[in-house]
Amino acid sequence: MAQRIKIKAADGHKIGAWRADPDGTAIGGIVVLHAVFGLTDHMGDVCDAWAAEGISAIAPSLYDRVAPGIVHPYGREGVEAGRKNYAAISADEILSDIEACRADLSALGPVAISGFCTGGSWAWTASARLPFDAQVNFYGSHVAQRLDQSPTCPTLMHYGDGDAIVPVPDIGKIQDANPDVLIHIHPGAGHAFFNPGQTDAHHPGASETAWRQSVDFLKRTFGA
Repeated sequence: MAQRIKIKAADGHKIGAWRADPDGTAIGGIVVLHAVFGLTDHMGDVCDAWAAEGISAIAPSLYDRVAPGIVHPYGREGVEAGRKNYAAISADEILSDIEACRADLSALGPVAISGFCTGGSWAWTASARLPFDAQVNFYGSHVAQRLDQSPTCPTLMHYGDGDAIVPVPDIGKIQDANPDVLIHIHPGAGHAFFNPGQTDAHHPGASETAWRQSVDFLKRTFGA
């Protein structure tokens, strides 16, 4: 069961986070970055799901740089509020907090980076600038605008063919610029298809498929 923890970044900032560990020996770790709504309970559930597969997971609250415990409701109002929070934090601060989580997990073995929505955008940047061993990216919102960056680790991405935020032509641009990146496009799914809390977007079939693909990819990459 995921627990709330604190992690200290290099500048002394204390980051709130969810953490979940497997019952037995972990085969590695994963840092999970939240969507625009903040560190919701869904992120704790995702950490639990990774732990059930033998992978220790930490999901940091990146908005703690603005104020502790910020979580926004699903919907347009939450999106706008979350965008303002992300805009108030520098790239260096975000990467510092991600690196603190990566370092905390590194004693377990290889460490992956993952993220959802805007968190997927920052997972993409982190995979280019920090020493991660793999990336599992769920519908990163701004990746098509960050093609000056490329991951330095094996990368799997998930998008829906009905994603209104990242349309199929933009997915094609990501693939063309990064031919070694594995991108799965899920039929009938839109943005945020993995989150059951976003009932208007959740796609159970695509979620299940994407999860099994992600677990298989990460275990294969970790050599498990």
